[in-house]
Amino acid sequence: MEIRSMNELVEVCKRERKTIGEVMLMMEEEKSGRDKEAIMRMMEERLIKMKEAVDSGIKDPSTAPSGISGGDAIKMYSYVKQGRALSGSYISDAMTFSLATSETNARMGVIVATPTAGAAGILPGVLFSLHKNGDTSYKELVMGLFTASMLGYVIANRSFISGAAGGCQAEVGSAAAMAAGVIVELKGGTPEQAVNATAIAMKSLLGLVCDPVAGLVEVPCIKRNVIGTSIAFSAADLSLAGVESRIPCDEVIEVMYKVGKDMPRTLRETALDGLAMTETGKKVKERLFGKKS
Repeated sequence: MEIRSMNELVEVCKRERKTIGEVMLMMEEEKSGRDKEAIMRMMEERLIKMKEAVDSGIKDPSTAPSGISGGDAIKMYSYVKQGRALSGSYISDAMTFSLATSETNARMGVIVATPTAGAAGILPGVLFSLHKNGDTSYKELVMGLFTASMLGYVIANRSFISGAAGGCQAEVGSAAAMAAGVIVELKGGTPEQAVNATAIAMKSLLGLVCDPVAGLVEVPCIKRNVIGTSIAFSAADLSLAGVESRIPCDEVIEVMYKVGKDMPRTLRETALDGLAMTETGKKVKERLFGKKS
């Protein structure tokens, strides 16, 4: 079985009477030759690594080797615990866990690229917020990872997931889109609603450039991960309410590809423009690598 589009994915889900996550699991069984239990164990291992990255991030106050990130997850964790967050428990917890994961990545800790290291905070942020606030079980979270994998598989094969290829829309945009679909599926939405949420989230991040300060996946990447979690929840809520994307998801992915191809090279992870070339950004680069870098 090979799925090449979101439209085809929805049709397979209807025909097989399966969720998106279940279709991904079925496809992985066929492609890998492994049995379902072995594949589930492998995915559970990845979920555990995600949790370890979150737990490390909300306890470690140290800065990254670059000196430009670190310690913000603890600030956010304390702020949320005080009950001061304006955005509600689902989003505020997701923001905290996303920060924690991204800071763990910046400290060279182990993370799970979903779909890339630069966007690795969004999915665990969303998943563990659902676990904490919605009593979503670990078994359900594992199936959520299969849902994300299926959505990411289609996006990657129809467009790109690399900031160097298509800007941050391809990284944070894809991750937020995947996470939105996961939220919908774990909250009992249909495959159509999950795909709609994917489209809505991706539309909201079209054109986002990749301009990392000093070429490091820290500024502004970490905070973009945090914002990506709130976009994922917003898109999921819209879709679960019955709101549809007026532009089909496959067409949105196609637009993301075209926009990425049209994006100047200087705004595709080269650190040659955007925030990387602000006065502060240039000073950071000079401090880390010298003026002749």
